[in-house]
Amino acid sequence: MASVFQYFLLVVVFLDTHASQPSCLPGCTCSEESFGRTLQCMSISLGKIPGNLPEEFKKVRIENSPLFELPRGSFFNMSTLEYLWLNFNNVTVIHPGALEHLPELRELRLEGNQLRSVPWTAFRVTPLLRVLDLKHNKIDVLPELALQFLVNLTYLDLSFNRLTVVSKSVFLNWLTYQKRQQPGCGAEILSSLVLALHNNPWVCDCRLRALVQFVKSINLSVILVNSYLICQGPLSKAGQLFHETKLSVCRKPQISTPSANVTVQVGQNVTLRCLAQASPSPAIAWTYPLSMWREFDVLTSSTAEDATVSELTIPAAHLVDSGNYTCVASNSIGRSTLVISLHVQLAQALPAPHSLSGPLESNAYVDLRVVKQTVHGILLEWLAVANSPEEEWFTLYIVSDEALRKEVVHIGPGINTYAVDDLLPSTKYEACLSLGGQPPRRGQCVVFVTGRDGGGLEGRERLLHITVVLCVVLLAVPMGAYVWAAQGPCSCSKWGLRCCPHHRKAPRCPPVSLQGRDSSFRDHRAVCEDSEGHRDTEEDEEKGEGDSW
Repeated sequence: MASVFQYFLLVVVFLDTHASQPSCLPGCTCSEESFGRTLQCMSISLGKIPGNLPEEFKKVRIENSPLFELPRGSFFNMSTLEYLWLNFNNVTVIHPGALEHLPELRELRLEGNQLRSVPWTAFRVTPLLRVLDLKHNKIDVLPELALQFLVNLTYLDLSFNRLTVVSKSVFLNWLTYQKRQQPGCGAEILSSLVLALHNNPWVCDCRLRALVQFVKSINLSVILVNSYLICQGPLSKAGQLFHETKLSVCRKPQISTPSANVTVQVGQNVTLRCLAQASPSPAIAWTYPLSMWREFDVLTSSTAEDATVSELTIPAAHLVDSGNYTCVASNSIGRSTLVISLHVQLAQALPAPHSLSGPLESNAYVDLRVVKQTVHGILLEWLAVANSPEEEWFTLYIVSDEALRKEVVHIGPGINTYAVDDLLPSTKYEACLSLGGQPPRRGQCVVFVTGRDGGGLEGRERLLHITVVLCVVLLAVPMGAYVWAAQGPCSCSKWGLRCCPHHRKAPRCPPVSLQGRDSSFRDHRAVCEDSEGHRDTEEDEEKGEGDSW
């Protein structure tokens, strides 16, 4: 009877003991380790840290879960937690207050997540942290004061990240490193300092010089997990070990040029050169008065490790291109500028043909563009420059045969805009800009065709929108080329210089005959092609005026 009673007592004690133990999360396992109770959750759909974890856990390990964020107060009521492993999840964001309520935390492992940055001030509330594992993330920046709150940290793993440049000050501000510089501290504390920096895309230029010197100077009291740190850039240093490379001191760009004053004749090609010597390599940009209107090719290349040359090429220089061209070189240290003066003089010979803009016989400069669509029309913008005192005004012609419309506007030189409103459907318009009272010449006009009226204002606006947008896109071709918009589904030829209205069912390319217009406009030919491959020209239309459309 006594033996039965003892057995019953043991069962009661066993059940009472297990009843006092906190229950484990579904899908997770709980166990007792030498340091305390452990929670382990592996490969379960855990989108956030459970909010009802008991305080008794000393170690929490959650891995291979779709854990995206560690919000503020993620570990409330876990003040005794010492080991936190969150490896191989999808952690991308850590709130600066995520580690609150973890004053006893000694080890934090975040390997294999998606972190691009770390809120380093979050470690202010974890003064006992000794191990921080951040390898296999996407961290690309390490601030100089990143380690200032990690006062007892002795193991830092930043390997397999995206660090390119790190200041030596990061480690000089590491309190553990500072302690070993103090006399009388001994090597006991310092011998446990472990650092992992390998497998990062290091850019070995002057910005990394201090870190390279730091790595070369460390002794056995600081252990590098992998001492073979390799440069990935620039090309001249790629593949070199830190211990082998020699880096120069950083300096702001110093700019020079073969000639600060360049003189050419109208129509000649000219190349302006700017040489910048700097470390790290500088970025070079050019500024000049008409940069919004006159875009030139710029070729920038490295001639040596610390030397970069930039060349700006002006094809067929015009008088309007005269002026100051500023070369601006900048890097992380500073910026420098150099001004090159270009003087374009009149040539005895005629200007070069086939210019993209419109040089007139009087050497005025004209650049006419369609820049946007308005509610009922388009907006023209142009740059016009007269090169003699008596040439002080320009004339803008807007003509349409179908609408019996002709507008003449007299405007001074400079940058101007003009809205062309109340455009009619299925109509060809031509806008030309000429000097004074001279007739317009080739290269000073833009031509556009409006779409068919789709029945009502809404349809008309839609067709005008399509037409004008096509004109804006296609006006990169030499000025004076005819630009057409398609009507309905079709297969247009390249560059939009041919349109394709429905064969014999839609208005074809209408002829244009401007009164008082220069005879050179007769050279223009508008070619139309429909989806079946039929082609019509203005000459064909003149022969078939009696046909039904």
